[in-house]
Amino acid sequence: MAGRGGPGTGALTGPGGGSECAGRRRKAAKRLAPGERPRPAGAAPVGKGEPLKIELHHGDLPDGLELGPSVAVDTETMGLQLKRDRLCLVQLSAGDDACHLVQFRDGRYDAPNLSRLLGDSEILKLFHFARFDVAMLQRHLGVVCQPVYCTKIASKLVRTFTDRHGLKDLCKDLIGVELAKQQQSSDWGAAELSDEQLRYAASDVAHLHRLREKLDAMLEREGRSALAAACFAFLPARAALDLAGWAEEDIFAH
Repeated sequence: MAGRGGPGTGALTGPGGGSECAGRRRKAAKRLAPGERPRPAGAAPVGKGEPLKIELHHGDLPDGLELGPSVAVDTETMGLQLKRDRLCLVQLSAGDDACHLVQFRDGRYDAPNLSRLLGDSEILKLFHFARFDVAMLQRHLGVVCQPVYCTKIASKLVRTFTDRHGLKDLCKDLIGVELAKQQQSSDWGAAELSDEQLRYAASDVAHLHRLREKLDAMLEREGRSALAAACFAFLPARAALDLAGWAEEDIFAH
């Protein structure tokens, strides 16, 4: 784990060792979302026995890091109150065997490389429960994430036979992956995060690309792809409403 100071980097590799991840991408054989470019061929998706290579950065992503046309994103915070709790960690994955984590300490959020990626209109950002993460990133980094995709919204639109739309449920039901959630309520504001916390954080983004593929096929089958796209496009505005004080009130109601 890197020490204090400017953007530092530490590597954590799961059992069995890690492998090079730079430039490795998996080509998606599916209809592309608005703003998404085709992915070059490369590594197989995670979730089939490969270890995750975890790179921990402090304060920002390193210069020159390219994560491709679609990036899975998640956040860890001190709590779930947008105006009270601070952003502690941002996780990113290109859908290969590597996860990049950006840790924020002491309330400093000057992260130009990360902000540039999140605001890039040519890069699709994949979230699970994007409403919260997009609002947190907008509040702390001052960036409007777009375009975005939310696996939770997609699940609610097509998995109407169940009320279980959590990330753990989706991973188990759609791709046969069991996620451990023991670190979900741990102290993300600690100066030094444990290996268990880092692995938990990485697992939250490691499978979003595969989930999107499964959910896109279901959306297409049920004729709800256009409706999902409209919901995703509205998410930055939904986050802005939450931050402005309309988190509970339905302004569309009579």
